[in-house]
Amino acid sequence: MDIDARIKRRQRRGGGPRLIQDYESLSPVAHIDDPSDRGPVFERLLDHLDPVFDGRLPPNAYVSGPFGSGKSAIVTALFSRLGRLSTEQRSVIHTSTRAAAPPSPEFVYVDLRETTSRFAFYHRVLDGLVDDRVPEHGISTSELRRRLHEMLGAASIGVVIAVDHVGEQGSTDAEALIDLFAGLPSNVSWLAIGRDDPEETLLTEYTATTIPVEPYRRQMLVDVLMTRASDGLAPQALSHEQARTIAEWADGNAHDALAALFIAADDASQREGTRVGQDDVEAAIEQIPRPSVSLARVLALPDNKQRVLREVVELDSAERASVTATTEAIAAKATVDLSPGTVKRYLYEMAEGGIVERVQSGLESGKGRPPSRVELRFPPAAFRRLYDLERG
Repeated sequence: MDIDARIKRRQRRGGGPRLIQDYESLSPVAHIDDPSDRGPVFERLLDHLDPVFDGRLPPNAYVSGPFGSGKSAIVTALFSRLGRLSTEQRSVIHTSTRAAAPPSPEFVYVDLRETTSRFAFYHRVLDGLVDDRVPEHGISTSELRRRLHEMLGAASIGVVIAVDHVGEQGSTDAEALIDLFAGLPSNVSWLAIGRDDPEETLLTEYTATTIPVEPYRRQMLVDVLMTRASDGLAPQALSHEQARTIAEWADGNAHDALAALFIAADDASQREGTRVGQDDVEAAIEQIPRPSVSLARVLALPDNKQRVLREVVELDSAERASVTATTEAIAAKATVDLSPGTVKRYLYEMAEGGIVERVQSGLESGKGRPPSRVELRFPPAAFRRLYDLERG
């Protein structure tokens, strides 16, 4: 954690001692500036991107690894640094007696969880290249594409685009993404990030190399947990033994490990504890479904769908006994201004996208299929707290 972040943490702390000093440092959806113990992966990425330091574009590449292996954290941290380097180079005024460094390309990060259409894709790329905000209304997809070609056509080198969460359920698939890439100018290089095996995706037919990201080793994951706890909790609030318990259970998945730490710390804080207890850790682990859906993916849903999920996490098992029962329970709440038909449609859409699951309940319902209860595929306590914190 850098100095600015440490100062910010103390500003947030307030008057008395608290177990949780900074929720953001604990959040399983927040990426830190320096992901722990990922030096070899950074080196492989830098080897691939090495041409940019000579003013050339690298070839296309595919970064692959399982859920929770830190792919997004690594790429966002690296692109953030490289983007600042590019900006600094443009701002330097070189004298006639000093050799100028070769121009560096621009770097743009695109998250397909939040970029779900052709318009949104071109808008995000163009918005990442200009200082002023690109309008979201009153402009067509073809106009965005024309401006992008015009801008990059006059550029000396071009842009490297990182496209994250390729092929996730409900996201842009490889074939559609290749079509989007085909609409970009020729001086664009891309880095696609996904979970699919390199041999099972069309993307590798258009790439020069594949960069694998392995799951976290157990001790690496312990280090990640202790670093986050050091940044976000009171001193000595989490023991190494508790971190090892979480790491062993998580089996290399940093997302699930951080979700368990987040829930355990929040539970301990709610009961006004001064440390995270072993019971808190065990209870947190029990709340996380395996396999789980990324909380970042849930929090990237449209606001109305998140509001529906916020109500679902408060329902008991009887109220979630079927989609109809869940719909009626949510629609009856004064805080929800959505029709029952809309709520039910959202539930079915989120079930199709894997955010929730319809599990056959076994209840008799006369003729036809038995009703399906609604089960969450993400840790409800973590979503509840993150949702509430985001909205103040």
